Amino acid sequence: MKRLMDIVGALCGLLVLGPLILLLALLVRVKLGSPVLFRQVRPGMDGRPFAMAKFRTMTDARDASGDLLPDADRLTGIGQFLRSSSLDELPELWNVLKGDMSLVGPRPLLMEYLPLYSDRQARRHEVRPGITGWAQINGRNALSWEDKFELDVWYVDNRTLWLDVKILFLTMWKVVRRDGISQEGEATMSRFEGENCRKTNTDSYREKA
Repeated sequence: MKRLMDIVGALCGLLVLGPLILLLALLVRVKLGSPVLFRQVRPGMDGRPFAMAKFRTMTDARDASGDLLPDADRLTGIGQFLRSSSLDELPELWNVLKGDMSLVGPRPLLMEYLPLYSDRQARRHEVRPGITGWAQINGRNALSWEDKFELDVWYVDNRTLWLDVKILFLTMWKVVRRDGISQEGEATMSRFEGENCRKTNTDSYREKA
């Protein structure tokens, strides 16, 4: 039933939101240039890699050494709008339709985090990653990594179809309120350094557009 809901939901989303998706693609192309989509390999169910697609929200500005500038320096006005409204996530509906993702589940993070998880934290990969999830409606990026992973594992142990429906409706409310868009002092979220590392790195995850 969950997979059926994903297929129907993704199809309806792509059909209904198609004009908006095309408009946003044009807007990103004009404001940020090409490519319009940001693609990156992320771990899916059981840690299997897949290519996740989002609307691009950052420039590829670099310093004199050729290194990408910090997220805060590359995040544009249109990029901030897309993030705060969660509209940058719309291309992930295609990932849901393909079966890489679900509408609801733990958010797919970086491949490089896989060896850093504790056995309990790694359980977040027992289900398909989602566009939204239990952690997203309970704090999103404002949460610590430890709290976020605990919420992900709670979802894995308690997931039901009705819980998914509840999360989807609460997500719409959170999007309207724009809660938890970023961690305090960060443009996005600090890097995860491992279960025993309590001191966060001030260099947040950088898109490589």
